[in-house]
Amino acid sequence: MPFQSAAGRATMANMTEPAIHRDSSAEQDPPCQRILLVTGMLGAGKSTALQVLEDLGWEIVDNLPVGLLERMVANPGTSAGRLAIGFDSRTRGFEPQNIIALVGRVARRPDIALTTMFIDCSTEELERRYNETRRRHPMAQGRPLSEGIRAERELLAPLRQWAEIVIDTSAFGVNHLQQHIRELFAEEPGAPMTVTVSSFGFARGTPPLADLVFDMRFLDNPHWVAELRELTGLDPAVAEHVRADPGFGESFERILDLLTTLLPRYQAQGKGYVHIAFGCTGGKHRSVFTAEEIARGLRDAGFSPTVRHRNLASRASDEIEGKKR
Repeated sequence: MPFQSAAGRATMANMTEPAIHRDSSAEQDPPCQRILLVTGMLGAGKSTALQVLEDLGWEIVDNLPVGLLERMVANPGTSAGRLAIGFDSRTRGFEPQNIIALVGRVARRPDIALTTMFIDCSTEELERRYNETRRRHPMAQGRPLSEGIRAERELLAPLRQWAEIVIDTSAFGVNHLQQHIRELFAEEPGAPMTVTVSSFGFARGTPPLADLVFDMRFLDNPHWVAELRELTGLDPAVAEHVRADPGFGESFERILDLLTTLLPRYQAQGKGYVHIAFGCTGGKHRSVFTAEEIARGLRDAGFSPTVRHRNLASRASDEIEGKKR
């Protein structure tokens, strides 16, 4: 069951190993060590996920021979903390059914809270990534890349079904995966919520991890004004054009009012990251101006948003914008 990127949440796969069960008292006495096992398809993003976890304060061990797992946690209560262990089809001792059985034994211990995460990606996207980087797939020696990926997918199928957290990175860039890992595993009680306000062009795809998306294509498009076409929403002339649209003022106020109502509620629920995205056709004019104005309004309301413009540098194109109606 794949990760639903639009909602920004990972799906939970069914557990096939009933031994992975944690007593609710395990995290209280003795001190509990959190262990996250990270595996998945080669090229899907395991290394990126481990780097983010390291930034969040986790101890990281990558490509640990699977048989050494029990030795690493041999002394109960002496190594309380957060440990992320990465392994994949290249790891010595990699045999999915044996891994499931071994992890089941470790997870029975009362001093350990163990979670498993599988990072997946479509075959088509993996092929694109390997072709782009010119890397060779370890299981495609002497045969087509697609066959190597298929063989790896069949090998890892039991682990994907067994994992508690499954993330599909097919539509993710590196930044999107980094953001999602932070949302899942950042643990800083009382830390301020991170608010991102972005602009984008619908013609180039919606942001996969946006929590709230607003479509600004109901406003008059500056692309069709010759003197504004090569400008952006950061330029005063474009700002004046968008602000003069009869539909802008009231809509802007309602959106800002909605956001200042929702953001404190998100924070009260413990949400660490909120991404608010504004889209127009090309991502250069209406969405850029609106994102800047919303960010300014949120700052006045006491928030500290970061502003990003995904398609600001994209070339203007009549083919993308379509014909003026």
